[in-house]
Amino acid sequence: MKGKKRKILITALSILLILLLIYRDLISYGIMQAKGQYRVLANAKPVEEYLNDPSFPDSLKVKIRFIQEVRQFAIDSLGLKNSDNYTTLFDQQGKSILWNLSASAKYEMKPKEWGFPLLGTFSYKGFFDLERAKEERKELLKEGLDTQIRTVGGWSTLGWFKDPILSNMLNRKDGQLAELIMHELTHATLFVKDSLEFNENLATFVGEKGALRFLHQKYGKESDQVKEYLRSFDDSKSFADHMLRGYKSLDELYRSEAFMNESDTTIKNQFKGNLIKQIVESLDSIDFPTDARFRKVFARRMPNNAYFMAFQRYRAKQNIFDQDFIKIHGSNIKNFIRYYADRYPSL
Repeated sequence: MKGKKRKILITALSILLILLLIYRDLISYGIMQAKGQYRVLANAKPVEEYLNDPSFPDSLKVKIRFIQEVRQFAIDSLGLKNSDNYTTLFDQQGKSILWNLSASAKYEMKPKEWGFPLLGTFSYKGFFDLERAKEERKELLKEGLDTQIRTVGGWSTLGWFKDPILSNMLNRKDGQLAELIMHELTHATLFVKDSLEFNENLATFVGEKGALRFLHQKYGKESDQVKEYLRSFDDSKSFADHMLRGYKSLDELYRSEAFMNESDTTIKNQFKGNLIKQIVESLDSIDFPTDARFRKVFARRMPNNAYFMAFQRYRAKQNIFDQDFIKIHGSNIKNFIRYYADRYPSL
């Protein structure tokens, strides 16, 4: 009997060792992410401590109170989940703390996907360690993929923990700040497994619609704050729509018979490079009355497939949601959100 138990134990340990070897990268990544999230969550302080601190700048106290108003509006007027999110603040000391890595096939609009237990598949990967992100990007480049690393201004723990305000958020203008908070609160309300494009597009839609409604209520429809937000929104939308058209043009190129039958990668790179150059240069035909930075965004580096994929991930379904919002829900955002929350199971 003892020999049988010993055999079972050895077998179990062997299986565990094999699993550890197979999933060592995932386990290492999970530990890194857990440490990063714990550092932020453990060092976040209740917003009252900052509001009651006489040395804390009054201008930032105004922003904290503003976020509390946005949070309550999102709960009461939009029907987003009531939680303790954004009742604490983490001081970033002006530094970036989180980055996303994404990748795409070089000659196909196909994202690289990572699978995570419980959460499902994601077409981006978050990092609290920039060097770790760069190391993984090197491996993806060796695989022949297009890659992108970008700084992230906020993230959601999907309602599992108390998401803090990140101090760099306080540098945002009112409309963009309200939009970000509502975007992340949408994730905490509804996040469907293996449906990242749906999740991000929904959060983008709710964030934008919710921010405008909040600004209307707080400042009035004809206020300077509303006008500023709408001008900025129009510029951002014009740029995003142009990038989505670029995405479609690249997709058509990669699917064309001539491109697919071409075996010379040098020629493929020329076709691809020329089309991307046309997309970038045609930005000159778009009027950006309030945000000239969109004309200079590619001054240092040309975009690649991974860059264009981000617009598909966050904005491709906006017109579909907008039609649904107006025709089915009568522009009632609370009913719109409730409909999707009831229809889809959330993590």
